[in-house]
Amino acid sequence: MGVRLPIISPGDDLVSIVSDHILDVISQQNSSLHENDIVAVTEAIVAKAEGNFAKVSDVSTDIKRKYGGAEIGLVYPILSRNRFLNILKGIAAGAEKVHILLSYPHDEVGNPIMDIDKLDEVSDKLKNRMVMSSEFEAVAGKYNHNFTGVDYVQLYESVSDNIKIYFSNDPRDILKLTKNVLVAEIHNRNRTKDRLLKAGAERVYTLSDILNAPINGSGYNPQYGILGSNLSTDDTLKLFPAKANDFVLAVQNRLEKKTGVAPEVMVFGDGAFKDPTCGIWELADPVVSPGYTTRLGLQPIEIKIKLVADSVFGDLRGDQKREAVSNIIKQKASTPNAYREGTTPRKYADLVGSLCDLMGGSGDKGTPVILVRGYFDDYTSE
Repeated sequence: MGVRLPIISPGDDLVSIVSDHILDVISQQNSSLHENDIVAVTEAIVAKAEGNFAKVSDVSTDIKRKYGGAEIGLVYPILSRNRFLNILKGIAAGAEKVHILLSYPHDEVGNPIMDIDKLDEVSDKLKNRMVMSSEFEAVAGKYNHNFTGVDYVQLYESVSDNIKIYFSNDPRDILKLTKNVLVAEIHNRNRTKDRLLKAGAERVYTLSDILNAPINGSGYNPQYGILGSNLSTDDTLKLFPAKANDFVLAVQNRLEKKTGVAPEVMVFGDGAFKDPTCGIWELADPVVSPGYTTRLGLQPIEIKIKLVADSVFGDLRGDQKREAVSNIIKQKASTPNAYREGTTPRKYADLVGSLCDLMGGSGDKGTPVILVRGYFDDYTSE
């Protein structure tokens, strides 16, 4: 269930606010807190309470420090005003020139950059070459994103006169323009960085290296840098929370002191799912959850009920079948792996985080905290 909170501001005691609102909701239901309950809090309000913000000028300062103000190649940024436009402003202000390399037919998370029906034609004419945006447009045509209506090539080029955009599906092509590279990918960043270094790049950083330490008192994230950041104002980024693990332990401890029960607690961001209609993969954050208590880091051990019921106990009916399946589930830690065929080995934090992202939404639901009950139950649970 979604739990509504007051609007959170920097410096708020979010541990107390979340804990007290959870207890209020449970009290209103004439219920009590359970060890198997999960309290999930969106990363946005955790970062906001931390005051984890940075200016576009902080990004440009760090870019200058790392690249000395030289020209850089920017490889495979995602197509997003919310996620990348302010970052690009900072990069452009901190470099002499910025050569942006885009992939096609879509970015890393599935945002299209062209009409997919023209892909064969484009591939035949470009023949794996790196081309400037004008040549790409001549072949593929101008394209506005099917959801936002934005022409991202035009938008990114309009940020600064020192930006030029190119297209290629081989990131090493950027080395034809410069040996200084900033990898903007989210999930493939380390592999791409290694490929570039092996191909002769001289200075290579990823977005996780930018603002991984404070700049003039700015916010920062030591693990993810500006990955997972969002637009806050025209010149400000809200970064991914830097102390999520401290936060979840503090909430767990406060609830345990008040109730004697220590539920699982997590911070969640984007869910790890792909929209079947538009083909966009939701996960624009570096991870689903930047902080969670111990049990949520484990993977479920599950039996595929329909497989066991059909292939092992297909001749049984009614209570006999229910009892037989229940016994298998009770002994699942020692059952054959074949009984688990078809189950997906994902950790609880990714599964529950995806569920909570769908529940909380990203708009005006106003429920940044999700209380999950019964997630650890199985068919044999009372």
